[in-house]
Amino acid sequence: MSLRTALAAAVGLCLVSACFAQSANTGVGIGQPPKAFVATLPDGPMKEKATTACTECHEARIILQQRLSKAAWTKEVDKMIKWGALVDASDRDALIDYLSSNFSPDVPPYVPPRSAEEKKEGRKTGSSR
Repeated sequence: MSLRTALAAAVGLCLVSACFAQSANTGVGIGQPPKAFVATLPDGPMKEKATTACTECHEARIILQQRLSKAAWTKEVDKMIKWGALVDASDRDALIDYLSSNFSPDVPPYVPPRSAEEKKEGRKTGSSR
């Protein structure tokens, strides 16, 4: 194993460990806002699995911002599984399909809510100033 690979593995393990420790203590992952302000993933057959597996360590907004090809989502999901994401082998392909269909390069970019009222209502707005 190269030094670079060992260092990457050590950093990944530290991040996963810190994430789980933070999540266990507060119910919220590292750097995440309270659950009331967490963005939600789009409806679909794997929404619950994606929410459970992915938001254990980061908020859904990280996913909402992505625009990846199916090949890139495959690499991303496999990387997260190696880092400790809990995804059953039987759910892996369906999860990749869910992510790649909802967050592909063909989907318009995510525009986060801009005001407190818009956040409360869960609206997406553009820059029309």
